[in-house]
Amino acid sequence: MILYQLRCGNNHEFEAWFRDSASYDLQVVGGDVGCPYCSDTNVGKAVMAPNIATGRSKENAAQEPGSEGRAREVAEQILEAVGTLREQVEENCDDVGDQFATEARRIHYGEADERGIYGEATDDEAAELDDEGIEFFKLPTRPRRND
Repeated sequence: MILYQLRCGNNHEFEAWFRDSASYDLQVVGGDVGCPYCSDTNVGKAVMAPNIATGRSKENAAQEPGSEGRAREVAEQILEAVGTLREQVEENCDDVGDQFATEARRIHYGEADERGIYGEATDDEAAELDDEGIEFFKLPTRPRRND
């Protein structure tokens, strides 16, 4: 696992874990990495401090707090929370598919009953909704398992 400090096109900085640098490259090129603050997928590596070895053996380091085992545990908790969030939305909201932007506008402008919806929107549609002051939240994609 590798931890990168990332920055989106709106200069928000955040950290993200990747299996390796090739996984990072594939996910960023595929638009699968989004800023947790604004959902921008125009993401790149930010400057980060190097991890300097202290001379401890890998065995000793693996037993210390903050080791890869702890990182894996935290990652699993995050994946579980994302899955729970998605399940709650799917159980309690209407799936409007690729008509999300249209239906969100109709609700915002009082042309449709107010209710929770979810679906898909392009980056351009999301930017237009944001420009119009229509509040929405980009749900994380379903976690991918590397089993």
